[in-house]
Amino acid sequence: MYFKNRGAIERPSTSVVSKKWSLFLCLGSFCAGMFFTNRMWIISETESGITRTTTVEAERLKLVSEGCITKFQQDIKLVSKDNFGILDKTISNLEIELAEAKAAHESILSGIPISEEIEKGESRSKRKYFMVVGINTAFSSRKRRDSVRATWMPQGEKRRKLEEEKGIIIRFVIGHSATLGGILDKAIEAEDKKHGDFLRLDHIEGYLELSAKTKTYFATAVNLWDAEYYIKVDDDVHVNIATLVETLARHRTKPRIYIGCMKSGPVLSRKGVRYHEPEYWKFGDKYFRHATGQIYAISKDLATYISANQHVLHKYTNEDVSLGSWFIGLDVQHIDDRRLCCGTPPDCEWKAQAGNVCVASFDWTCSGICRSVDRMKEVHRHCGEGENALWKAAF
Repeated sequence: MYFKNRGAIERPSTSVVSKKWSLFLCLGSFCAGMFFTNRMWIISETESGITRTTTVEAERLKLVSEGCITKFQQDIKLVSKDNFGILDKTISNLEIELAEAKAAHESILSGIPISEEIEKGESRSKRKYFMVVGINTAFSSRKRRDSVRATWMPQGEKRRKLEEEKGIIIRFVIGHSATLGGILDKAIEAEDKKHGDFLRLDHIEGYLELSAKTKTYFATAVNLWDAEYYIKVDDDVHVNIATLVETLARHRTKPRIYIGCMKSGPVLSRKGVRYHEPEYWKFGDKYFRHATGQIYAISKDLATYISANQHVLHKYTNEDVSLGSWFIGLDVQHIDDRRLCCGTPPDCEWKAQAGNVCVASFDWTCSGICRSVDRMKEVHRHCGEGENALWKAAF
């Protein structure tokens, strides 16, 4: 065939390529295509953050993952109830440490001065104690404190030995006056310098502030001493420490213990009477069951709960009602032990002679020992457990 182009006649050109070269070029093109295609695939997948595996690799991963899952399931089956108990205890300890750190942090943020006891406690490593006994007292109660020191509260070297050997802390608990650093505060500082048996709180003293003081006491004590139990007792009540220890030791394996003489007295709505309840409309005719305020004990987990939630816990006029209200809705074990509310002689004396020594003794009519300054020694003589009982107590 012929074509005309610009008036000239041309013949079609022919080129001959051997079959050998054609095959070589085809193979080269194929290899080049595979190289660039594979390189672009890897780059694009890497840049997009996706990892693809081959079918063989996927199968291997599947086998490994199935093996891990099977082993995990086997390990889970091997975990016993005891191990779960240890895990639960560990979590509880972490929650306690978190509450302590939170309280300390809030203290720093609010500019609250840290007491000398707390500074001493933080300067040394925390050890385990059995119980902390906080004796509620007031600025005007110097003679009451001396009557307690002269009877059931060990003094000097004996008190230090009690802390080191038995893990028992005993302190008078008091805040500060409305005029910080005034004559009342200086008197307590001088007394503390002599005896060294006070726990000072960041709290303004006042009879109508007992609920706030109780809350601050537990929050402070649980952050200062790592104990199993925390006790609050009034300074006009006689206490047998060894009997208290033995009583609490019976319940040490139980969680969330709240122990005392449980009652549910009438709600007094009339103004002007003692123990008047301004928020009487919340209760009806009678209060819920709660421990009487002369003496009660709570376990560490409950003291930690108070510390962690102290800013939202409501305060009623009567501190024993307040404490009981804080535990409503919680899984708390209320233990009613009437040995914590024996009467003064002859009641506690007869019980002691019968082998049923009382934990605490006071007069219901006075909400404490009537004329305790004059009668504390008498009660101790007739109802005390004996000086050696404390050192022989095993728990």
